[in-house]
Amino acid sequence: MPEQAGRPDGDAGASWQWDGEEDGGSEAPEDVVSGGAGEDGGPLLSRRRLLTGAGVLVAGGALWAFTRAGGGADPAPPRPRPTRLAGPEPLWTYRGPEAMTPERLSDRPSRPVFLSRSGLQVLDPATGTPLRTLDFALPKTDWPSDVELSNGRVVISGDRVYTASNGHVDSRHLTDPASEWSLPLPEELGTGITLLGCDGDLVYGRAMPRPYNGNDNLFAVRYRENVVAWARPSTGSERPLTPLTAVGGRVPFFDTSAAGAHLTLLETATGKRLWEVPVEVGLNWAVADTEHIYAPAGTAGLRALRLADGAPSWSVAPGPNEEWRLLPPVGDGTRVYVPRDDGVVTAYAAATGARLWVHRLPFRLDRRSRPLLAGPTLFVPGPAASGVCALDAATGEERWTFRDSGPGVDVWSLSNDAQRLYAGHDDVLHALPLP
Repeated sequence: MPEQAGRPDGDAGASWQWDGEEDGGSEAPEDVVSGGAGEDGGPLLSRRRLLTGAGVLVAGGALWAFTRAGGGADPAPPRPRPTRLAGPEPLWTYRGPEAMTPERLSDRPSRPVFLSRSGLQVLDPATGTPLRTLDFALPKTDWPSDVELSNGRVVISGDRVYTASNGHVDSRHLTDPASEWSLPLPEELGTGITLLGCDGDLVYGRAMPRPYNGNDNLFAVRYRENVVAWARPSTGSERPLTPLTAVGGRVPFFDTSAAGAHLTLLETATGKRLWEVPVEVGLNWAVADTEHIYAPAGTAGLRALRLADGAPSWSVAPGPNEEWRLLPPVGDGTRVYVPRDDGVVTAYAAATGARLWVHRLPFRLDRRSRPLLAGPTLFVPGPAASGVCALDAATGEERWTFRDSGPGVDVWSLSNDAQRLYAGHDDVLHALPLP
């Protein structure tokens, strides 16, 4: 990795300076205790600054409730701003009017976006300037809690966003309003439409027939032709898994019915079930590559099933007394990268399950942490105070960790295009150059 300018000798892990340091200041800002260290290795926030920040949050919440009710309150006081950065210098930084809710996105977009209760703010990739805001008729009473509600998700794929309204599937473009469309669904499909996800070619959904006969209807819309590709009665409670991955015209689904819980493989062109295998009722992810579907075995194990027929290929079992939990892996066809909530990432050979490398991160992960593979680099997002760690995908060696000084309570969310990594948490989004 090229040496970053201005980095002190012997400091290979970060490149940052205090605000005002370039002007000759040598002291830390007043909201940081000099010489202290937090869990992420950075200086601790002072008690006074923490209390001040808490007061700002409480005041901001009260003001939001008042103004939403039609009051005429004064503008909210300025929010605390990050005082330092570590890692590569951002190309730009955008601060939204409220906290983002990236867990509501069904997939990663192809452009930088900022989703919050107010809608989806589309940003210019080069400058971070807001270009367009999309609003959605979605349930917001519990937003952003209960993130597993499928009808509370924003179905997004590439440069398009999909919603359902009044018997239609609507497609909105992130930047080109002229290419938007609304497709009326056949009346026999029913009402109560819920969109489940998109694989880049098909948008999957479920509808409740009227009169209700005990089974929902499952359907898929091919967005390029703006047509219903197929529709059929659901065999149970069929749904794609998050994150949804389709490969070779096939996509894994999860189904619960009177016959139990099953992992199934659907043919995307027809909706036909190709095979099914029994799984645990609580299964909430399964990730596919060109040869396998990877699914959890319990909380700490991993099994690789052959994409062709669902037969077991290889598995990884936890050791005695290990209580960590697996998170959805990512793969490139050659290696599969498996994160755990205790902060360990392990790379396995996709063909055989042989362990290639193990890296222990300096922070823990939770179910909202979604690693991103971009070229030769695996980016792993941690809690707000911990940042984003960039690992060499071939060796597991750490390249850098990017973080700001908060404040924040969410985990980092990641997306990318061909040139930039978009990393954000709470109300801030940074654009970083890809290595």
